[in-house]
Amino acid sequence: MSNAQAFDHWIRSDFVDLNSALEDLYFAQADRANVDGVGDPLKARLRDQGHAHVVALWREGNTGDGFESAFGVLGNVGLYLASLRRHELTNPQREQRSPFVEATSLALNVGASIGMAPRFATAHLATHNFAVAGVRKSFTHLADEFLFIDENTRGILCLQRAADALQRIVALGVSNPVADVQFAAAADAISETIGYNRRLFENLDVDRFFYCVRPYYKPYRVGRQEYRGANAGDFAGINEIDLLLGLCRASDPSYAELLVDKMLFMLPTEQARLRDCMRHRSLLDEFLLLAPDYADKPWFRANAGAFMTVCDLFGQTAAQHHNQLVARFIEKPAAAIDEKHLEGITASGPPLDSLLRALANLRDFRTAARRSDIATRHDDLARLRTMVDG
Repeated sequence: MSNAQAFDHWIRSDFVDLNSALEDLYFAQADRANVDGVGDPLKARLRDQGHAHVVALWREGNTGDGFESAFGVLGNVGLYLASLRRHELTNPQREQRSPFVEATSLALNVGASIGMAPRFATAHLATHNFAVAGVRKSFTHLADEFLFIDENTRGILCLQRAADALQRIVALGVSNPVADVQFAAAADAISETIGYNRRLFENLDVDRFFYCVRPYYKPYRVGRQEYRGANAGDFAGINEIDLLLGLCRASDPSYAELLVDKMLFMLPTEQARLRDCMRHRSLLDEFLLLAPDYADKPWFRANAGAFMTVCDLFGQTAAQHHNQLVARFIEKPAAAIDEKHLEGITASGPPLDSLLRALANLRDFRTAARRSDIATRHDDLARLRTMVDG
């Protein structure tokens, strides 16, 4: 067994056992957010066992041939560092650089070699979470973590299908009668996303998620640099939908900043897709350009109507995510914990109130809400809807 294979086996076995045992200890306390002085022997075993695997790979200086091996090693060392952060064995608030020199060196080496941030990314636990005998990677054995991972992955796969369908319309043109197939495919895929999200929100335990799943997604240092946590939106498809529909624009400073921030958290192939998408005029702008001459044509009303159906469904997913996951599973329980635990509570790094404002703005872009302070597409969509409804 190679060093990379041995590390992967540990991540899928003892690593999960140790994290699970620690979560049980934390959750049994009156103050479930407290990890200091709890389960220290288990933390030491986690730290030392993982360190031995990391050092073996670091000394080897060879993570194997091809992207998949390097990508797997990057994910495993990232999961290890995220676990150390969760158990307060490292904390960027009290350190100038990571105390785990070999692990960060390995992460920096592999991350730079494949063009990604040197930490675990969403893809490691979602679209590229390779299952061995039915078991996929996770931090714990908790049913709520698997529910969160699996339903998020199903949603991501559906949104990728929707993005693929919309991207094909670019080559066809919005006036092409066969574009109806692609609009229908996008609508179906987004509808499935809504269903998976609903199932997640109905079955996910708020306390287990907040106290035992979410903390593994905190920021941590790799070397001197602090990297934000992985985000479920770190894949190109959701931004392709934003841009292709025209609900968000890369020329908007806040949205452009979001794209730059997430680029290195995506697979290189995803990064290329997103860059390519930014070159095209949005479908909404295409319809608006054609409207003065063709708004009364049957093909225009049919295709524009199908387009707006997709916009409406996509807006539902945005509202669903913000009003359910963010408000119910993060904002509400955060209001109930001791203030001393609020520092560094968000995966993206900023204070919770700043994060909530940014997420609310993104929701309103995607729902084309009427806002006086940000430039949503509310008026443009309303104008197009009037043309279609006659």
